[in-house]
Amino acid sequence: MVEKLDKKKQRGHKKRYWWIAITIIVVLALGLVGTKVYINSSMKAVNSSDNTSVQVKIPLGSSNEKIGKILQNKKVIKSSWVFDYYIKTHNKTSFNAGYYVLKPSMSLTKVVSELEKGGSSTSLIGEKGKVLVQEGETIDEIAKTVQQQTKYSSKQFLTLMKNESYLNKLANEYPQLLDSTMTAKNVRYRLEGYLYPATYDVSNLKSLKSLVNQMVAAENTSLKPYYSTMTKKHLSVQEVLTLASLVEREGVTTSDRGKIAGVFFNRIDKNMPLQSDISVMYALNTHKKNLTYKDLKVDSPYNLYINKGYGPGPFNSPSISSIKAVLNPTDRSKGYLYFIANTKTGKIYYSKTYAQHQKITKKLAKDND
Repeated sequence: MVEKLDKKKQRGHKKRYWWIAITIIVVLALGLVGTKVYINSSMKAVNSSDNTSVQVKIPLGSSNEKIGKILQNKKVIKSSWVFDYYIKTHNKTSFNAGYYVLKPSMSLTKVVSELEKGGSSTSLIGEKGKVLVQEGETIDEIAKTVQQQTKYSSKQFLTLMKNESYLNKLANEYPQLLDSTMTAKNVRYRLEGYLYPATYDVSNLKSLKSLVNQMVAAENTSLKPYYSTMTKKHLSVQEVLTLASLVEREGVTTSDRGKIAGVFFNRIDKNMPLQSDISVMYALNTHKKNLTYKDLKVDSPYNLYINKGYGPGPFNSPSISSIKAVLNPTDRSKGYLYFIANTKTGKIYYSKTYAQHQKITKKLAKDND
């Protein structure tokens, strides 16, 4: 009888151990799933529709852990822990000290990319006397910075952007730079893409025109080494800056920008629309994380989903890096016609056919769920 009871106890203990083991496995599995969901969520922008410029100062000698906490406190990333995890798993090196201008609409991948470019030794925003034109900014965004940092309103700035008399004077002064935009049709702003990304001292600003003069002069100076290449390639300045403005927002690395430029040229050669989301958002005059089917049909000459060619003109102020990519596109011989980015890792995948592109798109959607 005692032996039977002992066997019952042993069986009871075994059952209990099994239940404990199963419970532990379930808890661990749920923990892993929860961690994956948390990481995926934290890789996304804090607020995809908030393009407010936020100045972040990274002190000298800051560890990645400290930088993550600074970024989280400034509300430009969701999680300092995920930031540190991403840095370690992607073998990112230490970042330089300095001032950076970031936005809540940036994904964590984009924030890291901006940090890798290096910061400024002096404050960029948050004090009167300096206007920063960031690479990839539109004239509407620049107007807001002008209002924040000078005595002039964004409305006054945008009015100047429409002043044909002033624009004609600029065109006469910089014909090589501005001729193609002055003859372009259906443009929103003739100087879109022509305001050079840089920091401008406005502490002794005499007029709004003098500020814009500086921006256009800087753009002309930066493009002078490339005018002859544009002529040889039978590309107008307007066409180069238009593609560069798309490349600026579609790619992050120098390598990807060259490949993306190659995709755009391949599509143009085949008389295919460029189908860039950047063009649709510009047409809608808004920033959206996900475009709807209705958005893609918006009736605008800037919508390059429904219109072939280059469109009216640039969509933002591109960097020299993006301009170089357009003048020296890569991998064109591979025949790529499509590309898509993994929103989690930032890696861009290229395809020759729509079927290949769809297959990759579906896989990425599944992996990022």
